[in-house]
Amino acid sequence: MQPAGIVESVWPVLVEVAPRVARIAVFIAVGVFLANVAVGFGLVEKIATVSKYLTRPANLPDEVGTAIVTTAASTTAGYGMLADFRESGRLDDVETLIAVTMNTFFGFVQHIFTFYAPVLIPILGLEVGLLYVGARAAIALGITIAGVLAGAILLSRREGVSDRVDAPATTPDGGIASATDDADPAATGGETGAAAVDDDSEPPLDVLRTAGEKTWPKLKRIVPRLAVVYALVTLLVRTYDLESATAIAEPLTALLGLPGASLPVIAVFAFDTTAGAATIAPMIGSTFTPRTAVATMLLGGIVSFAVSTFKRSIPFQYGIWGPKFGSKVIAVNTALKIVFIAAALLLLLAPM
Repeated sequence: MQPAGIVESVWPVLVEVAPRVARIAVFIAVGVFLANVAVGFGLVEKIATVSKYLTRPANLPDEVGTAIVTTAASTTAGYGMLADFRESGRLDDVETLIAVTMNTFFGFVQHIFTFYAPVLIPILGLEVGLLYVGARAAIALGITIAGVLAGAILLSRREGVSDRVDAPATTPDGGIASATDDADPAATGGETGAAAVDDDSEPPLDVLRTAGEKTWPKLKRIVPRLAVVYALVTLLVRTYDLESATAIAEPLTALLGLPGASLPVIAVFAFDTTAGAATIAPMIGSTFTPRTAVATMLLGGIVSFAVSTFKRSIPFQYGIWGPKFGSKVIAVNTALKIVFIAAALLLLLAPM
């Protein structure tokens, strides 16, 4: 291919990828920066007074609660925090996978206010809209509870877990773990820890400067990897037709007894949720009942995993974690979503 032809092929990809990578990079930077700020100002201990009811049953360090709270505002920032905790030694791989699983419901919450309430419910109508959002909320909550139970079972068998919840780890590079040298006074049963935090705390400007210095090296490592994977995936999407992935829906709709009209709805829904909702809305009441409509949209969600995982999850997760651990995160997320959506489908379509 001539150089001019290469430029013509690659330039549209760069135009598409650059804003997406820039936006994600900003949120990752915010997440990592806030993680270091939270530790520097002792906010982890304050947030832990609330989030410990979620993290401690799962045998996770209190810092995970900070990431969970952040996820409710920004999923990318929450993931950035978890990545920072993992790289600094505060979380190992198993703990990180459990934390990512527990994040699911809190990542869903933000979409209620940004998408479901202002966009999807008006399109679908109050009854179907609330039924669909309720089903998605129950699925997300079920996955989060599964994460808590996994932590309670898997991590309780490991030595030293209870100590790691309250006692910080140190890292050779002086990472985030070294900023929490004082134990949680609530855990030690006294006020000595709190006093030590006050006495040894850095000035606010120093805390912010240190947080910024720790954020930049991680961005230099994550963002180039993110950009490369996104560019490669976008090129493949432009080259190959991924819509054939929706062919899997036909035997599923027949098995579940859904109307034949569900196939085109699923095909649209798998690639664009808003367009899918607009497609099915006029057929509710005539072709679809509220339950079969919601089941069709949930089935579209299952089918869309094949597409969204390739187009979005792989670039994002590989950028955050790297290919090896990112593949584990994708596998766990996808498996749990399919299992819980399948359970929701069975409940929706069960004879009344």
